[in-house]
Amino acid sequence: MAALLLGCLFLREAPAHDGPEHERPPRKAADADVWKPSLVPDRIILTWEADPRTSMSATWRTSTEAPQAHGQIAPAEAGPGFAEKARTIAATTTRLDSDLGAANYHSVTFKDLMPATKYAYRVGDGVNWSEWSQFRTASDQPEPFSFVYFGDAQVDIKSHWSRVVREAYSDAPKAAFLLHAGDLVNHAESDAEWGEWFHAASHLHQMVPCVPTPGNHEYVAAKRFAGVIPLQLRLTHHWRNLFALPTNGPKGLEETTYWFDYQDVRIVSLNSNVGYLEQAEWLSKVLADNPRKWTIVTYHHPLYSSKEGRDNPLLRAAWQPVFEKFQVDLALQGHDHTYVRTGLMTGENVATGVAARDSNFGTVYVVSVSGPKQYDVGRRPFMHRAAEDTQLYQIITIDGDELRYEARTAVGEKYDGFTLKKRAGQPNELIDQIPKTPERLRTK
Repeated sequence: MAALLLGCLFLREAPAHDGPEHERPPRKAADADVWKPSLVPDRIILTWEADPRTSMSATWRTSTEAPQAHGQIAPAEAGPGFAEKARTIAATTTRLDSDLGAANYHSVTFKDLMPATKYAYRVGDGVNWSEWSQFRTASDQPEPFSFVYFGDAQVDIKSHWSRVVREAYSDAPKAAFLLHAGDLVNHAESDAEWGEWFHAASHLHQMVPCVPTPGNHEYVAAKRFAGVIPLQLRLTHHWRNLFALPTNGPKGLEETTYWFDYQDVRIVSLNSNVGYLEQAEWLSKVLADNPRKWTIVTYHHPLYSSKEGRDNPLLRAAWQPVFEKFQVDLALQGHDHTYVRTGLMTGENVATGVAARDSNFGTVYVVSVSGPKQYDVGRRPFMHRAAEDTQLYQIITIDGDELRYEARTAVGEKYDGFTLKKRAGQPNELIDQIPKTPERLRTK
Protein backbone atom coordinates (compact mmCIF):
# COMPACT_ATOMS: atom_id res chain seq x y z
CA MET A 1 0.00 0.00 0.00
CA ALA A 2 2.88 2.37 0.86
CA ALA A 3 4.40 1.74 -2.55
CA LEU A 4 1.07 2.51 -4.26
CA LEU A 5 0.68 5.82 -2.39
CA LEU A 6 4.24 6.80 -3.25
CA GLY A 7 3.54 6.06 -6.92
CA CYS A 8 0.40 8.23 -6.88
CA LEU A 9 2.32 11.11 -5.31
CA PHE A 10 4.99 10.78 -7.99
CA LEU A 11 2.38 10.92 -10.75
CA ARG A 12 0.73 13.99 -9.25
CA GLU A 13 4.03 15.81 -8.95
CA ALA A 14 5.13 15.03 -12.52
CA PRO A 15 3.41 17.97 -14.28
CA ALA A 16 5.08 20.46 -11.93
CA HIS A 17 8.43 18.83 -12.62
CA ASP A 18 7.87 18.99 -16.41
CA GLY A 19 6.27 22.46 -16.40
CA PRO A 20 9.29 24.63 -17.30
CA GLU A 21 9.95 22.45 -20.34
CA HIS A 22 6.43 23.12 -21.67
CA GLU A 23 6.49 26.81 -20.76
CA ARG A 24 9.74 27.56 -22.59
CA PRO A 25 9.08 30.45 -25.05
CA PRO A 26 9.52 29.76 -28.77
CA ARG A 27 12.84 30.78 -30.31
CA LYS A 28 12.89 32.83 -33.50
CA ALA A 29 14.76 31.02 -36.23
CA ALA A 30 17.92 32.83 -37.27
CA ASP A 31 17.84 34.39 -40.75
CA ALA A 32 21.12 32.66 -41.59
CA ASP A 33 19.45 29.29 -40.92
CA VAL A 34 16.14 30.08 -42.63
CA TRP A 35 17.66 31.38 -45.87
CA LYS A 36 20.79 29.25 -46.03
CA PRO A 37 21.61 27.96 -49.54
CA SER A 38 22.38 24.32 -50.25
CA LEU A 39 23.54 22.15 -53.13
CA VAL A 40 19.92 21.98 -54.29
CA PRO A 41 18.90 24.92 -56.54
CA ASP A 42 16.58 27.53 -55.06
CA ARG A 43 15.45 31.09 -55.88
CA ILE A 44 14.82 29.93 -59.44
CA ILE A 45 13.39 32.70 -61.61
CA LEU A 46 12.65 33.21 -65.30
CA THR A 47 13.47 36.49 -67.07
CA TRP A 48 14.25 37.61 -70.59
CA GLU A 49 17.76 38.60 -71.55
CA ALA A 50 16.93 38.29 -75.25
CA ASP A 51 13.93 37.89 -77.57
CA PRO A 52 10.85 36.42 -75.75
CA ARG A 53 9.86 34.61 -78.96
CA THR A 54 13.02 32.53 -79.17
CA SER A 55 14.68 32.59 -75.76
CA MET A 56 14.25 32.36 -72.00
CA SER A 57 16.73 33.02 -69.20
CA ALA A 58 16.78 31.21 -65.86
CA THR A 59 18.68 32.24 -62.74
CA TRP A 60 19.08 30.29 -59.50
CA ARG A 61 21.12 29.99 -56.31
CA THR A 62 23.16 27.26 -54.63
CA SER A 63 25.76 27.03 -51.92
CA THR A 64 29.35 27.66 -52.94
CA GLU A 65 29.93 23.90 -52.79
CA ALA A 66 28.20 23.43 -56.15
CA PRO A 67 31.10 22.81 -58.52
CA GLN A 68 29.27 23.58 -61.77
CA ALA A 69 25.87 24.54 -63.13
CA HIS A 70 23.73 23.61 -66.12
CA GLY A 71 20.29 24.08 -67.54
CA GLN A 72 18.40 21.40 -69.43
CA ILE A 73 15.51 22.08 -71.80
CA ALA A 74 13.21 20.22 -74.18
CA PRO A 75 9.85 20.82 -75.86
CA ALA A 76 7.23 19.74 -73.33
CA GLU A 77 5.27 16.57 -74.04
CA ALA A 78 2.26 14.85 -72.50
CA GLY A 79 4.46 12.05 -71.18
CA PRO A 80 7.86 11.88 -69.44
CA GLY A 81 9.79 10.99 -72.59
CA PHE A 82 10.77 14.64 -73.21
CA ALA A 83 13.50 14.35 -70.54
CA GLU A 84 15.51 11.95 -72.71
CA LYS A 85 15.56 14.55 -75.51
CA ALA A 86 16.67 17.48 -73.35
CA ARG A 87 19.74 19.44 -74.36
CA THR A 88 22.16 20.67 -71.73
CA ILE A 89 23.54 24.22 -71.65
CA ALA A 90 26.36 25.36 -69.39
CA ALA A 91 25.50 28.20 -67.01
CA THR A 92 27.60 31.13 -65.86
CA THR A 93 28.32 31.34 -62.14
CA THR A 94 29.09 34.31 -59.88
CA ARG A 95 29.68 34.37 -56.15
CA LEU A 96 27.72 36.80 -53.98
CA ASP A 97 28.86 37.54 -50.44
CA SER A 98 25.72 38.81 -48.72
CA ASP A 99 25.02 39.85 -45.16
CA LEU A 100 24.10 36.22 -44.42
CA GLY A 101 27.09 34.63 -46.09
CA ALA A 102 28.28 33.47 -49.47
CA ALA A 103 26.28 31.81 -52.24
CA ASN A 104 26.72 31.04 -55.91
CA TYR A 105 24.27 32.48 -58.42
CA HIS A 106 23.92 30.77 -61.77
CA SER A 107 22.35 31.93 -65.00
CA VAL A 108 21.59 30.30 -68.32
CA THR A 109 19.83 31.59 -71.43
CA PHE A 110 18.00 29.03 -73.52
CA LYS A 111 18.25 30.16 -77.15
CA ASP A 112 16.97 29.03 -80.56
CA LEU A 113 13.53 28.21 -79.18
CA MET A 114 10.38 28.03 -81.29
CA PRO A 115 7.75 30.79 -80.86
CA ALA A 116 4.44 29.96 -79.14
CA THR A 117 5.83 26.68 -77.83
CA LYS A 118 5.72 25.14 -74.36
CA TYR A 119 9.07 23.99 -73.00
CA ALA A 120 10.11 22.00 -69.94
CA TYR A 121 13.36 22.87 -68.20
CA ARG A 122 15.34 22.20 -65.05
CA VAL A 123 18.56 23.53 -63.52
CA GLY A 124 21.28 22.03 -61.39
CA ASP A 125 24.84 20.75 -61.17
CA GLY A 126 24.29 17.43 -62.95
CA VAL A 127 23.45 15.53 -59.77
CA ASN A 128 21.35 17.91 -57.70
CA TRP A 129 18.56 19.06 -60.00
CA SER A 130 15.48 21.20 -59.58
CA GLU A 131 12.14 19.78 -60.57
CA TRP A 132 11.06 20.12 -64.21
CA SER A 133 9.05 23.31 -64.76
CA GLN A 134 7.33 24.66 -67.86
CA PHE A 135 7.01 27.98 -69.71
CA ARG A 136 5.65 29.12 -73.04
CA THR A 137 7.54 31.33 -75.49
CA ALA A 138 5.92 34.42 -76.96
CA SER A 139 4.17 34.15 -80.30
CA ASP A 140 5.60 35.76 -83.42
CA GLN A 141 2.05 36.93 -84.17
CA PRO A 142 0.05 39.64 -82.33
CA GLU A 143 -2.04 37.20 -80.31
CA PRO A 144 -4.04 38.27 -77.21
CA PHE A 145 -2.24 37.95 -73.88
CA SER A 146 -2.39 39.22 -70.29
CA PHE A 147 0.19 40.17 -67.70
CA VAL A 148 0.10 41.20 -64.03
CA TYR A 149 1.51 44.45 -62.64
CA PHE A 150 2.49 44.96 -58.99
CA GLY A 151 3.38 48.12 -57.11
CA ASP A 152 5.75 48.01 -54.13
CA ALA A 153 5.92 44.79 -52.12
CA GLN A 154 8.74 46.15 -49.93
CA VAL A 155 7.91 45.22 -46.29
CA ASP A 156 6.49 42.19 -44.46
CA ILE A 157 6.94 40.43 -47.76
CA LYS A 158 6.56 36.82 -46.63
CA SER A 159 3.79 37.66 -44.19
CA HIS A 160 1.65 40.07 -46.23
CA TRP A 161 2.72 40.11 -49.90
CA SER A 162 2.44 36.36 -50.38
CA ARG A 163 -1.35 36.37 -50.46
CA VAL A 164 -1.42 39.15 -53.06
CA VAL A 165 0.87 37.56 -55.61
CA ARG A 166 -0.84 34.20 -55.17
CA GLU A 167 -4.32 35.73 -55.49
CA ALA A 168 -3.17 37.46 -58.67
CA TYR A 169 -1.97 34.18 -60.10
CA SER A 170 -5.27 32.51 -59.29
CA ASP A 171 -7.02 35.23 -61.33
CA ALA A 172 -4.52 35.22 -64.20
CA PRO A 173 -2.93 31.75 -64.32
CA LYS A 174 -1.95 32.14 -67.97
CA ALA A 175 -0.25 35.51 -67.46
CA ALA A 176 2.63 36.06 -69.88
CA PHE A 177 4.76 37.79 -67.23
CA LEU A 178 4.72 39.49 -63.81
CA LEU A 179 5.83 43.14 -63.85
CA HIS A 180 7.18 44.82 -60.70
CA ALA A 181 7.41 48.63 -60.54
CA GLY A 182 10.23 48.83 -57.99
CA ASP A 183 10.83 48.47 -54.23
CA LEU A 184 10.63 44.73 -54.32
CA VAL A 185 12.35 44.77 -50.91
CA ASN A 186 12.98 47.35 -48.19
CA HIS A 187 16.71 46.94 -47.56
CA ALA A 188 18.59 46.47 -50.81
CA GLU A 189 21.38 44.28 -49.43
CA SER A 190 19.24 42.16 -47.07
CA ASP A 191 19.52 38.57 -48.21
CA ALA A 192 16.67 37.61 -45.86
CA GLU A 193 14.30 40.09 -47.54
CA TRP A 194 15.21 38.77 -50.98
CA GLY A 195 14.58 35.30 -49.55
CA GLU A 196 11.11 36.41 -48.45
CA TRP A 197 10.40 37.87 -51.90
CA PHE A 198 11.27 34.57 -53.59
CA HIS A 199 9.33 32.59 -50.98
CA ALA A 200 6.18 34.67 -51.48
CA ALA A 201 5.84 33.82 -55.17
CA SER A 202 7.38 30.40 -54.68
CA HIS A 203 7.18 28.22 -57.81
CA LEU A 204 5.42 30.97 -59.80
CA HIS A 205 8.80 32.51 -60.59
CA GLN A 206 9.80 29.22 -62.22
CA MET A 207 6.81 29.31 -64.58
CA VAL A 208 6.02 32.97 -65.27
CA PRO A 209 8.82 35.37 -66.33
CA CYS A 210 9.56 38.39 -64.16
CA VAL A 211 9.93 41.96 -65.49
CA PRO A 212 11.41 44.07 -62.65
CA THR A 213 12.35 47.74 -62.53
CA PRO A 214 14.44 49.09 -59.62
CA GLY A 215 13.02 51.37 -56.95
CA ASN A 216 14.89 53.58 -54.53
CA HIS A 217 15.00 50.67 -52.06
CA GLU A 218 17.02 48.64 -54.56
CA TYR A 219 19.74 51.29 -54.17
CA VAL A 220 22.15 52.06 -51.34
CA ALA A 221 24.26 55.14 -50.66
CA ALA A 222 27.75 54.61 -52.06
CA LYS A 223 28.99 58.03 -50.85
CA ARG A 224 27.49 60.49 -48.38
CA PHE A 225 27.92 64.17 -47.58
CA ALA A 226 28.56 64.79 -43.87
CA GLY A 227 27.73 61.14 -43.35
CA VAL A 228 24.01 61.75 -43.94
CA ILE A 229 22.99 63.07 -47.38
CA PRO A 230 23.55 60.54 -50.20
CA LEU A 231 25.89 61.91 -52.87
CA GLN A 232 26.14 58.77 -54.94
CA LEU A 233 23.83 55.78 -55.20
CA ARG A 234 24.80 52.20 -55.94
CA LEU A 235 22.50 49.46 -57.23
CA THR A 236 22.25 46.50 -54.86
CA HIS A 237 24.71 43.69 -55.53
CA HIS A 238 21.74 41.32 -55.61
CA TRP A 239 20.10 42.81 -58.73
CA ARG A 240 22.34 41.53 -61.51
CA ASN A 241 22.90 38.24 -59.71
CA LEU A 242 19.16 37.59 -59.33
CA PHE A 243 17.90 38.79 -62.73
CA ALA A 244 19.20 38.21 -66.26
CA LEU A 245 17.76 41.20 -68.14
CA PRO A 246 18.41 42.96 -71.46
CA THR A 247 21.62 44.97 -71.73
CA ASN A 248 20.27 47.33 -74.40
CA GLY A 249 20.00 50.36 -72.08
CA PRO A 250 22.34 53.35 -71.73
CA LYS A 251 25.88 52.56 -70.64
CA GLY A 252 26.01 51.94 -66.92
CA LEU A 253 22.23 51.40 -66.68
CA GLU A 254 22.09 48.02 -68.40
CA GLU A 255 19.56 45.61 -66.85
CA THR A 256 17.80 48.49 -65.07
CA THR A 257 16.90 50.52 -68.16
CA TYR A 258 15.94 48.19 -70.99
CA TRP A 259 13.27 47.32 -73.53
CA PHE A 260 11.81 44.25 -75.19
CA ASP A 261 8.89 43.44 -77.46
CA TYR A 262 6.24 40.97 -76.41
CA GLN A 263 4.04 40.27 -79.43
CA ASP A 264 2.38 43.59 -80.33
CA VAL A 265 3.63 45.55 -77.30
CA ARG A 266 6.89 47.36 -76.65
CA ILE A 267 7.69 47.20 -72.91
CA VAL A 268 10.24 49.72 -71.61
CA SER A 269 11.74 49.72 -68.10
CA LEU A 270 13.15 53.08 -67.01
CA ASN A 271 15.31 53.73 -63.95
CA SER A 272 13.81 56.71 -62.11
CA ASN A 273 16.62 56.79 -59.54
CA VAL A 274 19.39 58.19 -61.76
CA GLY A 275 20.18 59.66 -65.19
CA TYR A 276 16.81 61.20 -66.19
CA LEU A 277 18.08 63.19 -69.18
CA GLU A 278 20.32 60.42 -70.46
CA GLN A 279 17.38 58.02 -70.42
CA ALA A 280 15.09 60.54 -72.15
CA GLU A 281 17.49 60.68 -75.08
CA TRP A 282 17.79 56.89 -75.14
CA LEU A 283 14.00 56.45 -74.92
CA SER A 284 13.46 58.77 -77.89
CA LYS A 285 15.59 56.48 -80.02
CA VAL A 286 13.88 53.33 -78.73
CA LEU A 287 10.40 54.68 -79.49
CA ALA A 288 11.26 56.38 -82.77
CA ASP A 289 11.76 52.94 -84.30
CA ASN A 290 8.82 51.09 -82.77
CA PRO A 291 6.64 48.97 -85.07
CA ARG A 292 4.45 47.69 -82.22
CA LYS A 293 0.85 48.81 -81.80
CA TRP A 294 1.11 49.40 -78.04
CA THR A 295 3.76 51.03 -75.85
CA ILE A 296 3.91 50.50 -72.09
CA VAL A 297 6.57 52.02 -69.81
CA THR A 298 7.33 51.14 -66.20
CA TYR A 299 9.48 52.90 -63.61
CA HIS A 300 9.31 53.58 -59.88
CA HIS A 301 8.84 57.29 -59.04
CA PRO A 302 5.52 58.63 -60.42
CA LEU A 303 5.27 61.43 -62.95
CA TYR A 304 1.88 62.16 -61.40
CA SER A 305 2.10 61.42 -57.70
CA SER A 306 -0.71 60.57 -55.32
CA LYS A 307 0.01 63.58 -53.13
CA GLU A 308 1.30 67.03 -53.98
CA GLY A 309 4.22 66.84 -51.55
CA ARG A 310 5.53 63.70 -53.26
CA ASP A 311 5.52 65.19 -56.74
CA ASN A 312 8.49 64.64 -59.12
CA PRO A 313 8.53 67.70 -61.44
CA LEU A 314 12.08 67.16 -62.75
CA LEU A 315 11.29 63.61 -63.76
CA ARG A 316 8.06 64.70 -65.41
CA ALA A 317 9.82 67.50 -67.31
CA ALA A 318 12.42 65.06 -68.63
CA TRP A 319 10.20 62.14 -69.63
CA GLN A 320 6.66 63.30 -70.32
CA PRO A 321 7.53 65.16 -73.56
CA VAL A 322 8.98 61.89 -74.88
CA PHE A 323 5.90 59.93 -73.77
CA GLU A 324 3.69 62.46 -75.52
CA LYS A 325 5.73 62.70 -78.71
CA PHE A 326 5.77 58.94 -79.23
CA GLN A 327 2.28 58.28 -77.85
CA VAL A 328 3.05 56.06 -74.88
CA ASP A 329 -0.21 54.36 -73.95
CA LEU A 330 0.28 53.35 -70.33
CA ALA A 331 2.76 54.16 -67.52
CA LEU A 332 3.00 51.73 -64.58
CA GLN A 333 4.53 53.21 -61.42
CA GLY A 334 5.04 52.60 -57.69
CA HIS A 335 6.66 54.43 -54.76
CA ASP A 336 3.66 56.30 -53.30
CA HIS A 337 2.09 53.35 -51.40
CA THR A 338 -1.40 54.26 -52.51
CA TYR A 339 -3.54 53.66 -55.59
CA VAL A 340 -4.12 56.40 -58.17
CA ARG A 341 -5.19 56.10 -61.79
CA THR A 342 -5.45 59.07 -64.14
CA GLY A 343 -7.24 59.72 -67.36
CA LEU A 344 -5.29 60.55 -70.52
CA MET A 345 -2.62 63.04 -69.43
CA THR A 346 -0.40 65.39 -71.45
CA GLY A 347 2.04 68.19 -70.74
CA GLU A 348 -0.89 70.58 -70.60
CA ASN A 349 -2.06 68.93 -67.39
CA VAL A 350 -0.85 70.56 -64.21
CA ALA A 351 -0.33 68.18 -61.32
CA THR A 352 -2.37 70.37 -58.98
CA GLY A 353 -5.02 71.50 -61.43
CA VAL A 354 -7.73 70.29 -63.73
CA ALA A 355 -6.74 67.93 -66.53
CA ALA A 356 -7.34 70.32 -69.43
CA ARG A 357 -7.37 67.72 -72.20
CA ASP A 358 -8.25 64.78 -70.05
CA SER A 359 -10.14 61.95 -71.82
CA ASN A 360 -9.09 62.67 -75.40
CA PHE A 361 -5.28 62.51 -75.67
CA GLY A 362 -2.18 61.35 -73.80
CA THR A 363 -0.95 58.61 -71.47
CA VAL A 364 -2.77 56.84 -68.64
CA TYR A 365 -0.66 56.89 -65.46
CA VAL A 366 -1.11 54.38 -62.63
CA VAL A 367 0.39 54.30 -59.14
CA SER A 368 -0.21 51.11 -57.19
CA VAL A 369 0.97 49.21 -54.12
CA SER A 370 0.84 45.47 -53.45
CA GLY A 371 2.49 45.35 -50.02
CA PRO A 372 1.17 46.39 -46.59
CA LYS A 373 3.04 49.71 -46.26
CA GLN A 374 0.39 52.37 -46.92
CA TYR A 375 0.38 56.18 -47.28
CA ASP A 376 -2.41 58.71 -47.77
CA VAL A 377 -3.81 60.28 -50.96
CA GLY A 378 -4.07 63.97 -51.71
CA ARG A 379 -7.18 63.85 -53.92
CA ARG A 380 -6.80 65.94 -57.13
CA PRO A 381 -9.00 66.43 -60.21
CA PHE A 382 -6.91 64.32 -62.57
CA MET A 383 -7.48 61.19 -60.47
CA HIS A 384 -10.17 58.95 -61.94
CA ARG A 385 -9.86 56.45 -59.07
CA ALA A 386 -7.84 56.40 -55.84
CA ALA A 387 -7.40 54.23 -52.75
CA GLU A 388 -5.70 54.18 -49.37
CA ASP A 389 -4.96 51.25 -47.08
CA THR A 390 -5.54 48.80 -49.92
CA GLN A 391 -3.23 46.13 -51.34
CA LEU A 392 -3.80 45.63 -55.06
CA TYR A 393 -2.66 43.89 -58.20
CA GLN A 394 -3.50 44.74 -61.80
CA ILE A 395 -4.33 42.43 -64.72
CA ILE A 396 -3.69 43.99 -68.12
CA THR A 397 -4.85 42.34 -71.33
CA ILE A 398 -3.76 43.23 -74.86
CA ASP A 399 -6.17 42.07 -77.56
CA GLY A 400 -5.74 43.65 -80.99
CA ASP A 401 -6.93 47.27 -80.85
CA GLU A 402 -7.97 47.01 -77.20
CA LEU A 403 -6.05 47.26 -73.94
CA ARG A 404 -8.17 46.13 -70.99
CA TYR A 405 -7.14 46.99 -67.44
CA GLU A 406 -8.44 45.75 -64.09
CA ALA A 407 -7.17 46.63 -60.62
CA ARG A 408 -8.17 44.12 -57.96
CA THR A 409 -7.79 44.14 -54.19
CA ALA A 410 -5.92 41.50 -52.22
CA VAL A 411 -9.15 39.51 -51.90
CA GLY A 412 -9.77 39.55 -55.65
CA GLU A 413 -12.51 42.20 -55.79
CA LYS A 414 -12.48 44.50 -58.80
CA TYR A 415 -11.58 48.03 -57.69
CA ASP A 416 -10.92 49.87 -60.94
CA GLY A 417 -11.03 49.26 -64.67
CA PHE A 418 -10.87 50.84 -68.07
CA THR A 419 -10.43 49.98 -71.73
CA LEU A 420 -8.19 51.82 -74.18
CA LYS A 421 -9.15 51.53 -77.85
CA LYS A 422 -6.88 52.27 -80.78
CA ARG A 423 -8.50 54.40 -83.49
CA ALA A 424 -6.88 54.91 -86.89
CA GLY A 425 -5.56 58.46 -87.23
CA GLN A 426 -7.03 59.49 -83.85
CA PRO A 427 -6.00 59.45 -80.19
CA ASN A 428 -6.90 56.46 -78.05
CA GLU A 429 -10.43 56.23 -76.74
CA LEU A 430 -10.58 55.79 -72.95
CA ILE A 431 -13.63 54.00 -71.56
CA ASP A 432 -13.83 54.04 -67.76
CA GLN A 433 -15.22 50.87 -66.18
CA ILE A 434 -15.12 51.82 -62.52
CA PRO A 435 -17.18 49.69 -60.10
CA LYS A 436 -19.93 51.42 -58.17
CA THR A 437 -18.25 50.58 -54.86
CA PRO A 438 -17.06 53.67 -52.93
CA GLU A 439 -13.41 54.65 -53.00
CA ARG A 440 -11.39 53.26 -50.10
CA LEU A 441 -10.17 56.53 -48.56
CA ARG A 442 -9.43 57.41 -44.95
CA THR A 443 -11.73 59.73 -43.06
CA LYS A 444 -9.90 63.04 -43.11
